[in-house]
Amino acid sequence: MGPRLTIDEKRKRMMEIFHDSQEPYLLKELEKIGPKQKGIVSQTVKDVVQSLVDDSMCYCEKIGTSNYFWSFPSETAVKRQNKTKELEAEIGQLETKGRDLETSIAQAELGREQTEERKLLMEELADVETRWEAQNSELQQFKECDPALMALKKKQAAVAKEAANRWTDNIFIMQSWARDKFNMETENFNKYFDVPNDLDSV
Repeated sequence: MGPRLTIDEKRKRMMEIFHDSQEPYLLKELEKIGPKQKGIVSQTVKDVVQSLVDDSMCYCEKIGTSNYFWSFPSETAVKRQNKTKELEAEIGQLETKGRDLETSIAQAELGREQTEERKLLMEELADVETRWEAQNSELQQFKECDPALMALKKKQAAVAKEAANRWTDNIFIMQSWARDKFNMETENFNKYFDVPNDLDSV
């Protein structure tokens, strides 16, 4: 039994099902595919899909008597880009408002008295800071799931894997050379050069 998935992990994996196939699905089909391909517990599939529909990341349309669900990469990319711009604009506005409030508070502090105005300004500043943190956190989540960033990470992983295998092949070549040239057994070579005995390509 694998580790328990968080709701965000389930949502991400469900989106992968949609984007990899680029086909519409019935809920009962997703309840079969989810556990088999992505490790999503069948009983939670409905709630996961509904949360994606609620956030406009997945679409639902009734055709005949059945509800079909789908999401295509291009649609998600556009929505994610628009949402990112919207969050960045809101964060910019909050930062400006925060600076204005700090200036007002500084002016109210000139007399060092705890006026009602200063108290209200401090409360408003705290509210702005809380909203800024929430918006910034949401923005980071969108950026982490950005298709372009995910593609870059996959490319970097492929390059790293290729490099690791290349170095592994070089070690195998050195093992063969040492065996042929100096009659050195592979086990002794590994021990001398601190090479794991179970070394293999990834």
